[in-house]
Amino acid sequence: MDTSIVIINWNTRDILRNCLASVYAQTKGVGFEVIVIDNASTDNSTEMVKTEFPKVILLQNDTNRGFAAANNQGIAIARGRYVLLLNSDTVILGEAISRSVQFADAQPEAAVVGCRVLNPDKTLQMTCFMFPSILNMFLSCTYLYKLFPRNKFFGRERMTWWDREDVRQVDVVTGCFMLVRRQAIEEVGVMDERFFMYGEETDWCYRFKQAGWKVVFTPDGEIIHLGGQSSKKVRRDMIIRLRLSILGFIRKHHNRAYHLAACILTAVFFAVRLPGWLFLSIFGGQRRKTALTRFRAYLNGAGKALWAVWGESTV
Repeated sequence: MDTSIVIINWNTRDILRNCLASVYAQTKGVGFEVIVIDNASTDNSTEMVKTEFPKVILLQNDTNRGFAAANNQGIAIARGRYVLLLNSDTVILGEAISRSVQFADAQPEAAVVGCRVLNPDKTLQMTCFMFPSILNMFLSCTYLYKLFPRNKFFGRERMTWWDREDVRQVDVVTGCFMLVRRQAIEEVGVMDERFFMYGEETDWCYRFKQAGWKVVFTPDGEIIHLGGQSSKKVRRDMIIRLRLSILGFIRKHHNRAYHLAACILTAVFFAVRLPGWLFLSIFGGQRRKTALTRFRAYLNGAGKALWAVWGESTV
């Protein structure tokens, strides 16, 4: 068994169907198994898998255990030399899985391999990024990377200046397609389940690199990633969780002073956006409902970021 493909599903039945169909159609020349972990979906996802993809190994959770914990369930029963974490909202193109496995076989020092990711319109999706830092958080807060995407300083966190056309060592491979060597997992351990959603792949890549492994991107394979199909169902909570997961990472891997600065910067990130969203929630016409959701989320986020200074966990 070359690779075990682990897919986490939460109420994405039709998208999951397309993902599974592309896996079986495009994966040739390597032995593989597909493991779907369903996090208590209510859209008949599991019935679809059982009926249309009987070869899939299906685990059904009674509650939504989150991304990290569910992936760990799949890893625990995986038989492959590699474990591929694959989002349900992806479509495999041109034997991306086979090519990534072949690349990883030629790079024995690589714990993690990522591929080229495209938006549905085939434009480039900016996957792979740097580890969280005070500088990167500040640049993200200012949105200068959006104004100057080709600038290597302002675009450093997301590497927006890079066209993803060459092989390159990176800090973090995005979790939508993350091929991980079993030997490295056995050495470093599985995902930290304190990260419910977001931040878990960042923490995992950091631990691999601390142990001397490499994290590598290759353009050999390509996939389409729709993006956010599960998280958009609870948009308000995910806005907050994304930012607070960064604080969880910093609390885990840095000292208290560094964490304090990160908490204040995160609170500022939320706070400076409150007046604009408040204005739109009152005078924004058709955007009022969305703006009000954002305003409440950012207000809540600012409070939680400040509370995280004293709280036990921000993950």
